[in-house]
Amino acid sequence: MKVLLVYPEFPDTFWSFKHALPFQGKKSAYPPLGLLTVSALLPASWEKRAVDLNVRPLKEAELDWADIVFLSGMMVQGPSMKGVIARCKERGLRTVVGGPIGSAQSPDTADADCIVEGEAEELISQVAQDLESGSLRAHYKAPALPDLTQVPLPDLRLVSLKKYSAMAVQYSRGCPFTCEFCDIIEIYGRRPRTKTPEQVCAEFDQIYDLGWRGRVFLVDDNFIGNKKNVRKLLPELVKWMRDHKYPFSLLTEASLNLAEDPDLLQLLHDAHFNSVFLGIETPSAESLKETTKFQNLRKDLLESVKLIQSYGLEVMGGFIVGFDNDPPDIFEQQIQFIRDAAIPISMVGLLSALPNTQLWRRLKAEGRLLKESLGSNTLLDMNFIPRMDTQELIEGYRNILSTIYYPGEYFNRVLTFLSHLGSTASPPIVFSDIVAVARSLWRQGLRSDYRKEYWKFMGRALHRHRHHLDKAFTLAIIGHHFFELTGTADSKS
Repeated sequence: MKVLLVYPEFPDTFWSFKHALPFQGKKSAYPPLGLLTVSALLPASWEKRAVDLNVRPLKEAELDWADIVFLSGMMVQGPSMKGVIARCKERGLRTVVGGPIGSAQSPDTADADCIVEGEAEELISQVAQDLESGSLRAHYKAPALPDLTQVPLPDLRLVSLKKYSAMAVQYSRGCPFTCEFCDIIEIYGRRPRTKTPEQVCAEFDQIYDLGWRGRVFLVDDNFIGNKKNVRKLLPELVKWMRDHKYPFSLLTEASLNLAEDPDLLQLLHDAHFNSVFLGIETPSAESLKETTKFQNLRKDLLESVKLIQSYGLEVMGGFIVGFDNDPPDIFEQQIQFIRDAAIPISMVGLLSALPNTQLWRRLKAEGRLLKESLGSNTLLDMNFIPRMDTQELIEGYRNILSTIYYPGEYFNRVLTFLSHLGSTASPPIVFSDIVAVARSLWRQGLRSDYRKEYWKFMGRALHRHRHHLDKAFTLAIIGHHFFELTGTADSKS
């Protein structure tokens, strides 16, 4: 059996980093970890090829070669996936769709021959047997949440690592919290399951042996969801990193209760984590209560962010507007909080009701659901009727983005962040980083419309924060992505 594994293209969003990747000479942020894990679960006798459409187009010759096409992705990748399915259908080539979009009943997957709902580990052997016997069913649903201690190493040999800006490793699935808008707990459950420390170190060994040096993203939706197990993992990562002379710099996603645990923060620092994404959502206590994000109400939000930064961790923040209990001045509150917390990378989105979430069910019962979500909270196209006037909400959202990503505002926020940042371990120097610095000086320093603010920023960073100069360059380059995405790149400073 010849299986072609295809990863659909992401649209231009906050998370695509489309406008920053060319500085490094990279094509995509991370490899398609889910598909590469599925590849490792398929029979060893099968021939396998992988195509990441974020790296290059899908060739007709590759479709001619394949007996079956496996696709996986998130809802936001739906339009690209739909196009691939159509190409396959035209030639009578069967398609199997999995991943988060497979559990979302997306119309973009309606023409697929087979939908796999849920996690693949308990299903994939049956799907493979049915393919070989010619009895593939239209729908498979995982009978249970799988034991992650049995997950094999992803099949990284199928992709070119040099095309990506970071590697991806998954440690856990699931989250213990009950955020109303979140689909993670619906898909992966509220009891976080983890791999063993030995498995994670084996994945580190694999990417190290393949020659990778640089950033590694532990892609868990909440890395500290199972604190008992993560306390066992981190000392092993500290030892691995020390034994291998710190070839990676690590980043992950976590819940804000990380700030309640100084010992855990110190372990993250010692393991060379230098960034963490936090779902802060909103400074409005009433809106946090509405969405049952009670973990963000235990401590002062601003103090929590500053504490985490003091351990040498850059905080990247997720923010949302559109909650029923948002006050009229929520837009000004969000802007001021982002300034005060000095969070350079602030992913601000409109609330979206994702399929089968608690929010989706509530809004449907209230008669406020308009249509299915497209999976992107940056689109100015809401899928439910908000309490606030829709136009007022959209205009307020636009104002947040145009304010926080105005080049001068952004660079000032980075400088404030660098003054908050505690001691950090020096990241490994790789050639693509040197290239990125040279291109930043040329493209941002000489050719951009915001070059005056750029040089003012770099001068102050060199004078006041020389020990964090690598971080200053990285954030300047990432800032360019946000300037382009929000239309502030041509702002006259």
